[in-house]
Amino acid sequence: MNDPLVQILVAILPSIVVFLTAFYLIKQFTSAKVHEQATEVRKEDHKQLLPLRLQAYERLTLFAERIQPGSLLLRVHKGNMSSRTFHAELVATIREEYEHNVTQQIYVSDKAWTKVRQAKEETIRLVNLSYEQTGDTPSGTELSRHIFENVSRLTHTPSQECLVVIKEDVRRLF
Repeated sequence: MNDPLVQILVAILPSIVVFLTAFYLIKQFTSAKVHEQATEVRKEDHKQLLPLRLQAYERLTLFAERIQPGSLLLRVHKGNMSSRTFHAELVATIREEYEHNVTQQIYVSDKAWTKVRQAKEETIRLVNLSYEQTGDTPSGTELSRHIFENVSRLTHTPSQECLVVIKEDVRRLF
């Protein structure tokens, strides 16, 4: 045991074992702290983001309700509007409502936003189809009648389908 290499190994080996043990324990401790901090940040983000997401779903629910053909027609129709004027007002109102809520897409699921966009497009398509059936000359009341007839042929309005997806998303938030 007089070999200098063996003496150096005997002197250094315990130090290496202590160093590796300490290194491992410190690494485990810091890893746990980083994970704990990330969890706290996520919880805090969720606390702040949840009200914003709920508000977005509320606004999109209001949008879907406002473009329902029944409420839309009652809200937009004024006096003796021609079919052409009424048609233009309906389409403009739907687009304005949509544009007013377009920023909400960052808070809702892709599926919900797709349904919102589809509700807008299909409602406009319904109004356009009814306008084509009515033509330019009749009154806005005639256009309303055609819209109601076309809606009655549907099992669900585009807005109703949109609302189903919105409600599903909100249930998942809780």
